[in-house]
Amino acid sequence: MQPETIAWAYPLAFWTHIALVIASVSLFAMRGLGVLAGQIWPMCQIWRGLSVWIDVGLLSAGGTLWFMLQFNPWHDHWLGAKLILLVVYILLGSMALKRAPTRAAKALFFAAALLCVAFMASIALHHSPLGWWA
Repeated sequence: MQPETIAWAYPLAFWTHIALVIASVSLFAMRGLGVLAGQIWPMCQIWRGLSVWIDVGLLSAGGTLWFMLQFNPWHDHWLGAKLILLVVYILLGSMALKRAPTRAAKALFFAAALLCVAFMASIALHHSPLGWWA
């Protein structure tokens, strides 16, 4: 990629990625609290669909940054750790919103998912797989 392209495209991709992280986690938190409160709206198609669209944009912006900066998760260990934790976050979130059998289990998975995403953010900020422990 040409340096002049990166000069204008990188900030756009970076801030899009950050905005979509905030939107995605905020929507997950609202839906999770709604599920824990016994509400039915968090599992309605509109909110589930919105979540998917936000996450598609988030992954696209992340992939664009990955391509532009030529990151390699085998070489850039912080990125590899973040990608592994992304899968863990998705699994925890799925358990929190619909798969856990009890409200207490949903609450535990919800808290674990939020801790996981917080640790992912710390990894991204520190560019270290140790995150806030670096």
